[in-house]
Amino acid sequence: MTRRKEFDQGLAELQTLLVTMGEQTETVLDDAIQALEQQDISSANQIIKNDLDINELEEKIMKIGTKLIATQQPVAKDLRKILVAFKISSDLERMADLAVDIAEVVLQMEGQQLIQVSRADIRRLGEITKKMIRDSIQAYLHENVDLAYKMARDDDQVDHLYSQMIRELISYIVEKPHEINQILMLAFVCRYIERIADHATNIGENVVFLVNGHRPELNP
Repeated sequence: MTRRKEFDQGLAELQTLLVTMGEQTETVLDDAIQALEQQDISSANQIIKNDLDINELEEKIMKIGTKLIATQQPVAKDLRKILVAFKISSDLERMADLAVDIAEVVLQMEGQQLIQVSRADIRRLGEITKKMIRDSIQAYLHENVDLAYKMARDDDQVDHLYSQMIRELISYIVEKPHEINQILMLAFVCRYIERIADHATNIGENVVFLVNGHRPELNP
């Protein structure tokens, strides 16, 4: 087998692992939001337990990429492909950690009746962010710079909705001061989702770097 073929096979394996990691990250975010809506303690515990699966995928990506660098000594764009895979896996792992943070909020709210404020908005925030995760991985797979730049516009939409929700939650503190603990926890949930969108935008930046050799600021 030629060195080029070995390298291409290694890259293909990295891509497959990143797709799997992206799908699992998207799923865990969806599951965490559903657990919050339904106050599903069992699901929240399972999300926390399964976090190690995504960590293991990141470790596999690091191991394969490091071996490719050591044995194939790639340069220019070939090297960027591996470095970008490292960065993407790191962002995905952090996204999954933030979804776990949402699951931990569910555990902290055990036994409380979830206030109606922001349920639909949290769901909307989650839907936009899940699509950003999916699009960011597709941008990487197809080296689609236009899709990568779309991350910035989607992130602006998330930021706008996040700010709107925080204002709404603050207004509820005045109306329902006895619910302040839950209101603050819901504010944290919104922040966790907003941060996940930021990490998806980071992936977009890395896709542009992969293709063009420079990294734009998509999340100023």
